[in-house]
Amino acid sequence: MTRILFVCHGNICRSPMAEFVMKDLVDKAGLAGEFEIASAAVSREELGNPVYPPARRELARHGIGCAGKTARQLTAADYGAWDWLIGMDRSNLRGMRRILGGDPEGKTALLLSFTGREEEIDDPWYTGDFSTAFRQVDEGCRALLARLRAGA
Repeated sequence: MTRILFVCHGNICRSPMAEFVMKDLVDKAGLAGEFEIASAAVSREELGNPVYPPARRELARHGIGCAGKTARQLTAADYGAWDWLIGMDRSNLRGMRRILGGDPEGKTALLLSFTGREEEIDDPWYTGDFSTAFRQVDEGCRALLARLRAGA
């Protein structure tokens, strides 16, 4: 089983988008039983809050639900529990490594790095551009799944 934890600042926009996009992709590929997928925040700002309504609407536009998801914070114990801890931007990576106590096994990465680009996914909480965030998340998740299916 491959365990993937997506991480962003508050766990109400980008990382839940990635969680549910990836769940949808593995389900459609008939691989749902081979993956555990979740998401978390580096901050405590949104703990317990549901997915932000514009992010929820963007997922729904693509036929993807996220019912029941509430924000939770990344913990140091998550490092041992997950195979991959995937951040949306470099600030997320810094926060993740601080909380996790480093990354000795090389488990952390930017989502878009799986596309061959070291680009960040801008936070739509600030930009208001949820469609671009969704497109980038979808692209990154597809590339990550392709890499994992190839055995890399």
